Amino acid sequence: MTANEEQTMELEALRSIYEGDDCFKELSPASFQYRVGNLGDPKAFLLEISWPDMYPELPPNISLNAFFNNSISSSIKQNIIAKLQEQVEANLGTAMVYTLFEWAKENQEDLMENHQPVVGAVTISMTQNTVTSHTSVAKKKKKEQLSKSQKKKLADKTDNRGQLPRGWNWVDVIKAYRYSLSKTGSKDDE
Repeated sequence: MTANEEQTMELEALRSIYEGDDCFKELSPASFQYRVGNLGDPKAFLLEISWPDMYPELPPNISLNAFFNNSISSSIKQNIIAKLQEQVEANLGTAMVYTLFEWAKENQEDLMENHQPVVGAVTISMTQNTVTSHTSVAKKKKKEQLSKSQKKKLADKTDNRGQLPRGWNWVDVIKAYRYSLSKTGSKDDE
């Protein structure tokens, strides 16, 4: 069996096994992501595996460089990749993506036992977003500025409480009605 045939068979198997699984994502026919752990879990990580052309004869490429993993220190990432590479060497020559994902799920606690979340760049960007959202709210609350003549016209139309008197726009309605009758004719003309 050629490498392409084995890749096609493994691809079909992965699609059927992980169908409906929110943790699994097929990025391309030769690249996959699997979230090990739940979304809110601080020890969760996103494992990305991609195939070279001669996979499974050559080992797959394993990466933890997704944005989801920014809170994981580089030493923990290197440790996870090293332990996964051991599994790759044991399974070289066979379809192994499912095996690697399942091994990572089963050993998540051991892989992340020394994990202390890194809060560097993520916190800074969240702070900048908060500042940005506060300034945009302040801009939305800004009232429309009226000119002196607009204020005078508004004061002439309103009473002492700032409300328009009842029926203030009736004249406009009557004018519009008369205009439309003059164009179409009145009922008496028929």
